[in-house]
Amino acid sequence: MVVEWWNTNRQMDLLEYQAKELFRETGIPVLPSQKIRCPQDLKGLKIPYPIVLKSQVRAGGRGKAGGIRFATNTIDAIAAAQAIFNLPIQGELPDVLLAEAKYNASQEFYLAILLDRTARRPVLLGSPYGGVEVTFTQDKMQRVVVDEEFSPFYARRLALKMGLTGEAIEAVSTVIKRMYRLFVQQDLDLVEINPLGIRDNGEVMALDGKVTVNNEALNRHHHLTGLLQEGNLEEAVYSGIFPAHDFVELDGKLGILCNGAGLTMATFDLVCEAKGKPANFLNLGSEQTWYGSDDDPLERLRLGLKAVTDSSKVSVVLVNLIAGVTLCQDIATTLVEFSEQIDRPCKWIVRLVGGDVAAAEKTLEQANLTSVKSLDEAVSLAVKAV
Repeated sequence: MVVEWWNTNRQMDLLEYQAKELFRETGIPVLPSQKIRCPQDLKGLKIPYPIVLKSQVRAGGRGKAGGIRFATNTIDAIAAAQAIFNLPIQGELPDVLLAEAKYNASQEFYLAILLDRTARRPVLLGSPYGGVEVTFTQDKMQRVVVDEEFSPFYARRLALKMGLTGEAIEAVSTVIKRMYRLFVQQDLDLVEINPLGIRDNGEVMALDGKVTVNNEALNRHHHLTGLLQEGNLEEAVYSGIFPAHDFVELDGKLGILCNGAGLTMATFDLVCEAKGKPANFLNLGSEQTWYGSDDDPLERLRLGLKAVTDSSKVSVVLVNLIAGVTLCQDIATTLVEFSEQIDRPCKWIVRLVGGDVAAAEKTLEQANLTSVKSLDEAVSLAVKAV
């Protein structure tokens, strides 16, 4: 992205694919896309060629650094992906790439909404010159300060100041209004689209996006916390959410998720004794740890599931949890929701212990997640599934 002079905390930036998830939910047009966690994922690509592959890093200048490449077939795409995965941009290597349909725009614009901390007001920014090669100057950037309650007038005013005419005024104004709604509803510091592509027929498309989260507002938007941790799992481990000794990565295909150090190590030992090869193991911590802090135990569980399944080599997940204050039914519902959202097939073996376990087992079975009562049986099934 180009306008970064105000942003000194890149850790609070979402990755492009995460920003576009928010765009899609808000009604801002985005292209069909797919996350790529390793080059071989491209063999199962669900979007048609030609495509563009983009390095998912927070650093700017991806295009000039070689982190954005086009491909017209699977062989070229795999070669491009291998190069991008091994390309550091300002010292940052991507954990994931974004594969996206290629879009031929007639013109490209720049749009942004940011918080002017001096004026304490939102500011709309726009330029009829957008794209990765553009260097903005004061005369090219139009600015509208939202000094009263927002109305469509502000969006239209920016579009007119950008020199837009005809159908482009309404199309771009609609995007600006939706950007502003996202900015306010999520308490963000920045929503940026560069470029916003437009075709002769008036169709617009957010071809790249950036969202910066307000750290002070995260307690009101737990899903944004999840996105930040998903985009930087290594930082999550060392920031105290999952201490390094509680999340260990290995070289197998079986992910292990437990709560409590003793339960985690017992499960890990049993898997190894059964000749299983763990890909990782994670101790979520006991419920005493959860309720002794401000953590939401179910949100912690979601973050743990993301950590365990982040690697594409994980094909089986063994979940072994003892519930106390947290209901087994709530844990089961969280597991089902997460399993339905993950973007690749994964076998789930779940053992829950707690007062309402019968209802939880029924929920898991209805979602085709294997539920067992015995730890030995859970370990045996997990190792065989791998």
